[in-house]
Amino acid sequence: MITPQRRGPRPDVSRHRRWPRLAVAALLATVLAGCASILGGESDPTTIYSPDPRPVLDPALPTVSWQLALGSTSGARTVDSYRIAVRPTPGEIQVYRGASWARTPGEMLQSTVLRALEDSGKIASVARQGTGVAADYRLVIDLRRFEADYAGNAVPAATIEFNAKLIHGVDQAIVASRTFLQTQPATGTDVPQVVAAFDRALGNVSGELAAWVLVSGDEHQRQAHPRITR
Repeated sequence: MITPQRRGPRPDVSRHRRWPRLAVAALLATVLAGCASILGGESDPTTIYSPDPRPVLDPALPTVSWQLALGSTSGARTVDSYRIAVRPTPGEIQVYRGASWARTPGEMLQSTVLRALEDSGKIASVARQGTGVAADYRLVIDLRRFEADYAGNAVPAATIEFNAKLIHGVDQAIVASRTFLQTQPATGTDVPQVVAAFDRALGNVSGELAAWVLVSGDEHQRQAHPRITR
């Protein structure tokens, strides 16, 4: 004879099955939080910097009657980036964590040159390419370096290097070409001190570029039209 077994309360199987799922979810959340920290997520707030130099051109520079278009600046992705690049040793590029530019280096350079030429009153018209201006000349820039370079020193120097070409609008001939290099040592290693050095470097090199554009275009006009005088 089989004695019937007493049925007690059934165990809560669904509750016990939830524990492995909860453990996996907790582990996944921990892993994702670690990834966010490494990649600069919510746990790593970013400070955005926006240098705004105002170069003033030499009044002795020529006043020109032609119009200029500023083409978009080209550069490698590691150079023309929102991340602030630093070169701790030769051949090594890193970025400052928790800091970025408000605009790319190419945009900053173009805007600063545009403002310098506009504020100088030395040119008939200057605008970005694509705005509908029938330009006599076009300026194109190949950005090579925009980085904080230690170069074996205790503090880095804001380093900006690029090649500029002035192109005649009629025949697309290169009127002038020049490589610019500007370095400005920072007063310390903190990011705000480095950014201040970039502000000075950007102002200086943009002023040099604007002056070069005026002189180069003026010389080309004089060679093409010898009778033209200031």
